[in-house]
Parts: sequence; structure tokens; C-alpha cells
Amino acid sequence: MLHFQYIEYFVALAAVPVMILFYLQLVKWKKKTGKKIGDPSLVKELTAGYSSKKFLTKFILIIAAFTFCVFAVAGLVTPDKNQKINRKGTDIMIALDVSKSMLARDIKPSRLERAKQLISTIIDKSPDDRIGLVIFAGRGYLQMPLTVDHEAAKMYLSSASPDDVPTQGTVISDALQMCDAAFNPNDKTFKSVLLISDGEDHDDDAIKEAKELGKAGIMVNTIGIGSPEGAPIMDPATGQYKKDDKGETVITKLNEKELSDIAKAGNGIYQLYTNTDAVASKIKNQLANIGKETSTSDSLYISFKQYFQYFLGAAFLLLLIEFFMSDKKRIKIKSAVAVFFFLGFSLSSFSQTAKDAIIKGNQAYKENNYNAAENAYQQALKNSDSDVTASYNLGNVLYRKNNTEEAVKSYDNAIANTKDDSVKQKAFYNKGVALQAAKKLPQCITAYENSLILNPKDEDARQNLQRALKEQEKQQQQNQKKNQNKNKNQKKQQPKNQPQNKQQKNNQPQPSPSKLSKQDAEEKLKSLLENEKQLQDKMHKIKGAAAPNSPEKDW
Repeated sequence: MLHFQYIEYFVALAAVPVMILFYLQLVKWKKKTGKKIGDPSLVKELTAGYSSKKFLTKFILIIAAFTFCVFAVAGLVTPDKNQKINRKGTDIMIALDVSKSMLARDIKPSRLERAKQLISTIIDKSPDDRIGLVIFAGRGYLQMPLTVDHEAAKMYLSSASPDDVPTQGTVISDALQMCDAAFNPNDKTFKSVLLISDGEDHDDDAIKEAKELGKAGIMVNTIGIGSPEGAPIMDPATGQYKKDDKGETVITKLNEKELSDIAKAGNGIYQLYTNTDAVASKIKNQLANIGKETSTSDSLYISFKQYFQYFLGAAFLLLLIEFFMSDKKRIKIKSAVAVFFFLGFSLSSFSQTAKDAIIKGNQAYKENNYNAAENAYQQALKNSDSDVTASYNLGNVLYRKNNTEEAVKSYDNAIANTKDDSVKQKAFYNKGVALQAAKKLPQCITAYENSLILNPKDEDARQNLQRALKEQEKQQQQNQKKNQNKNKNQKKQQPKNQPQNKQQKNNQPQPSPSKLSKQDAEEKLKSLLENEKQLQDKMHKIKGAAAPNSPEKDW
């Protein structure tokens, strides 16, 4: 669809009425000057070579040329549909159990680590799919929204651990609800939830939630990690096996029936983990057979067809005609037309060169040939260092190549040269992702905030901002703890000065004899005893009340 990228430049058209006013004033001044000469016949003879019609024509040509220049600066474009990268695939939300029971080692090195390896393999086998990640224990948390950035998905996956979920236990229904909320109901794509857990559920609503997902057309597949015989749970905090309230060692067992019932309710399949490649292939076959008619599109890498050169060419032609139009010389239309075609050809060739480079880069990017894509985008920027599309796409390529610093510079270049808020918002978001990967949290938070200012409805930016703030808070706590340990070590290293301490002790003020009467002392003692009784009663009430939403089991 044709549209102007920089409509704010149309304000320059307000100069047209001002120019018309100056023209009318000039015509009026010429008439007054002619009358001041006196003799009308003499004035007519002196101005015999002057044509008022040609003067008006020259002015109209200047006004028209100025208007065309404003249109050229406003940037008339249309999306190049041939460059929209379409990919066929499905939307997959992965729900990963990170409860403490997943630390059991009946599957080496542990259930959780083996589950991560399986998910990573599934991601590798899903190049055309959008992947999202929910981690859960006593509650579900959206670790990463749906994205085609599989490298980012792997990064978030590698850091998932029981420490990320403050409420321990295993509540599968909450994880399924979180997955359902992560899907966009307006996307006409095949949607699937992949639940990976040992099935030791401390809640009874999982099957009910799976049925609701199945009715909504969302398939629920499950994978069981663990063994029916079970294994003890190693507590990382103590280095010992976890014990229950009775002091007995907790044995966590794979609940295949629970996982199988969930899959059946969600119109999916259940698989017992045996081999990473075999399980991943079976899951992909299950999704491919049902979702092969669906497709998702990634429109972030779009180039635009520019039309500014035509407006500039028309303006240049009109100015040439105006220049050659005079009282003594004829209008050299042929020369002006020749120059116009030369200029139009040059501008078209210049624009076409940059566009061809971007097309070449997009194709290389789609084929994961990032070096070739980077060279193509750099070539486009040599022709025009302010090309927003080339700068934005170059930032994506550099991020893929883990060159965060240069990627951020490219996003900044795109932000500085575009007036389109939607492009700015995407550039700020991608800049935030790059800075978050580089652990530059303050700059990352600022980028996400700028993205949300431009588009407050961007849930991906909101989720990433919350995650960055959480990481920053955790980092500050770690730094504070290090400083405290450092201060303690410094105090231990200081030599003890026993004589001085003893002298200071002797110099301390001694308690003075009590001036209370016996009656006053008895009344104060009675008041203290009453306060202590009230406090004890309050403590008994608190201990007797059950904590809300507190799971009976914390594994």
C-alpha cells in the first residue's frame, strides 16, 4: 500500500501561500514603479520585451517544483511484497518442569539437564516454528514469549533452574494456563503445548485444563522424564538428600498415568523419554502431520520500493524549464527533457543498487548465511548510510553473529534515521534483546522502556523488561552480598588490642541505682506480663492458621 514515511515534512507546504503573497506584492510594486516613471508611452517602450504571462508561468513552475521537492522528502513508498519472508511452521509453547523433583538423578546427569537437551534438539528440528518457553514449579512463569529467534530461546533455556521459581511444588495446571495465555488468539496458526515433566503433580486441575486447551484447538503433547522406580532428590543447598516432615528421604517417581491422561485430554500423545533424537523426531512428526497447512510470517525484514526519485526528477525538469524561459531566449525543452531523463536514470540506478543489495542480504539471511548478508547490507549502506532497512537488518545479522556492540550501533543508526514509530519501536526492542544477551542491564532496560513508550501493547517487550529488572535486582543483591563478605574479612584481619578493649570496658558508664519505688516497680512488672501474654496469644493464632496458597510439598 502506498504511503508517505515522513508526513511531518508536509508542513513545508505552508510556505506556498507565503510565496504567492510575495509574488502578488512584487506585481503590485512593478505597477507602482511604472506609474512613477510618468509617461505611459515611454514605460510601454521600455517594457516591450516583458511578458507578464511568462513571468506568471515561471512563478508557477517554481511553486510546482517546490511542491514536488516536499513530496520527495516525505518519502512515498510501498512495501516490496516480494521481500516479505514467509515461513511455514507452528506455534509451540514448551512447559518445562523446574521443580526440585527434576533434580533427581535416575536419568543422568539429572532429569532437568536431560530435559534441556531434549528441548534444544526439538528447537534445532523446528527451524520454521515459533518457540515459547514457560517454566513452572508451584507456579508457572513465562520465561520467553513466542519468537523465531531460536538462539534466544536456547539462551533462556540454559539458565532455567528451580531458583527461578520462588514457589516450589509441582502445579501443572498453572503452567498450562500460562501457555494458553501466551498464544495470540488472532493468529490463524496451528498451536501446540509440549509439557515436559516427571508428572508428580500436586494439583488436580491439570486434566481439566488440558481438555479446555483441546477444545480450543490447542494440542497438548507430554513427555515423561524419570523412572517409575523413582530416586531421591539431591538438595543443592545442603548437599544432602531431601527429607519430608517425618524425616524420611523423599523418593520422587515418574507418574506416567498423569502425563498420559493429560495428553489424551489435550488430543496429543504421551512419550516416555528414552533417547533424545528418537523422542524429538516423534514429536516433530506429530506436529508436522497436523500443522502442515498452517504458516506463520516474519515481517521484520521488509524493504520498501522508493518513489522519491520521480518527484525529484519532475522538480528538476520544472526548474530547468523555468531557467531557460526568458524574454530573449526560447525555452529549450529538448535540453531540459534530456537532463530530466539523465537525472531520473541516475537516481533510479542509485536506488536500485541499494535495493538489490538489501534483497541479496535478505536472501542470504534466510539461508542463515550471515557473512554474505552482512556484506550485502554493508554495501547498501555505502550507497546510503541513512538507509533504515539496511541498518535494521544489519543489526539483526550482527546480533546473530554475537557482535552485540556493532549490532547496537546499527539499531541506533536505524532509530536516528527513521520517523516511523513502528520501525523505531522494533529497533528499540531488538536493541534491548542484544544488550540483555550482553548482560548490559541498565542500557537494556532503557531500550525496552523506549520500546514500550512507542507501543505500550507490546507484551514481548513488557515481559523482557520485567525479566531484565529481575536480573538487575539479583545482580545488585549478589554485589551487596560480596561487599558484606569483604567487610567481614577485613574485620577478621584487624589485630585485636586486648588492653585497649579492657580499658574501654572499664570506661563504660555503670548502671545507676534504680530510683523507682517498690509500688511503681510492681505495676511495671504487671504491665509487662500482660503484654507478653497478649503476644503469646497472637503467636498461637498465627501458628494455628494455614498459610494461603502454600503447597503441601515443596518438590
